[in-house]
Amino acid sequence: MLFLLIVSVMTLAAFLIVLPPLWRKHPVAAADQDQRNITIARQRLAELKEQLQNGALSQALYEEQLVELEQALSDDLDISRIGSLPIATLPPSMAVESHVKAVSSQGRWMAWVLMLAIPLVAGSLYWTLGNYQSLSQVEQTAAAPELEQMTKMVAGLAERLEKQPDDALGWTMLGRSYKYLQQHDKAVDAFGHAYKLLGDQPEIMLLYADALAFANDEQMDGKPAELVFKALAMEPDNVTGLWLGGMAKAQAGDFTAAMDLWKKLEALLPPGSEAQQEIQVLLAKLATQIPESAAQAESKPVQAKAMPAPPASAVGINIQVSLAPELQKSASPTDTVFIYAQALSGPKMPLAIVRKQVSDLPLTVELTDAMAMMPTMKLSNFEQVKLLARISKSGGAMQQSGDLIGVIEQVALADKSLQKIVINSRIK
Repeated sequence: MLFLLIVSVMTLAAFLIVLPPLWRKHPVAAADQDQRNITIARQRLAELKEQLQNGALSQALYEEQLVELEQALSDDLDISRIGSLPIATLPPSMAVESHVKAVSSQGRWMAWVLMLAIPLVAGSLYWTLGNYQSLSQVEQTAAAPELEQMTKMVAGLAERLEKQPDDALGWTMLGRSYKYLQQHDKAVDAFGHAYKLLGDQPEIMLLYADALAFANDEQMDGKPAELVFKALAMEPDNVTGLWLGGMAKAQAGDFTAAMDLWKKLEALLPPGSEAQQEIQVLLAKLATQIPESAAQAESKPVQAKAMPAPPASAVGINIQVSLAPELQKSASPTDTVFIYAQALSGPKMPLAIVRKQVSDLPLTVELTDAMAMMPTMKLSNFEQVKLLARISKSGGAMQQSGDLIGVIEQVALADKSLQKIVINSRIK
């Protein structure tokens, strides 16, 4: 609609510029000029008659010059000879009126032609040569050249670093670039080179730890946690370190330590910011876990044997995933398929996630608490969740333009029926 409105306004503006001069009458100027031409012609006619009477002109020469005078007057008036009336019998008012009508009618018929021709010709050309469907694809097509250009730049940087392996800043830039492109394994390699060259610098250690965690399904145990807490020992108020440190403690089940780190992070974040709100949601979830874990700790000395934990499959969702026939040519058999559940509100971190390939489709999986990325963010903490199945071309966990996706917006955990997801749309 916006496109059609713009076209209509531009067409109207063109009409307002072109048509008024053609439509407008100019009788006064035309009449004055024609009157002068007729007056001059009459004076010349009087001279010819006088010369004929005096014998200065013969009758044949007189008639010849009279014809030339009538022709010249016709040319001056921009009309053909008016009937066969000799100039001597032509009233000036008739000549002027005839000329004005001719000029006026000529401008008006041209105006009518333009009013019809401009829309018809423009519409025909656009219908033949244009592509109105491209209007809805502007955002997608605009992003593609930028991503392609960045990929080429990253490839060039990687090639240069092979020849200059001691460039620590270059390796850091390469790692950040791979992280943006969600190529986490390559980011790990790049940050690893930078860490070897720069040593124990908090920024490099945290970048390295974050890349290691993403490459390991966002698990912080082992080397990532070691790097994070080493960086926090050097910079206790590092925002990234506090976030990753809280994540590591929460995944390890030490909810009290995680809460302490995230409370400190909450105080450092801008009040009311989205990041602070997400931390507050996580803190609220952690608060529900601390009493339970404390009670279990207190009961351990007096228990002869710990009670077995409930099986992870006690809370689960059975999901059947398939790919719509019209999109099968858009996916490669080796493309990654993420099947996961999210909370209806709050952080978008998966509550449970399974990773497969397109070649496995169609398939049926069960999401359970055992597949949670954090003990505090798992299926059993929620009554209702959102289910998603996404095909990632890059293999990255973060969705991006061009991925194929299917969604079930709301499912109750109490519903034990098979949930069917059809991957039938493309992310723009």
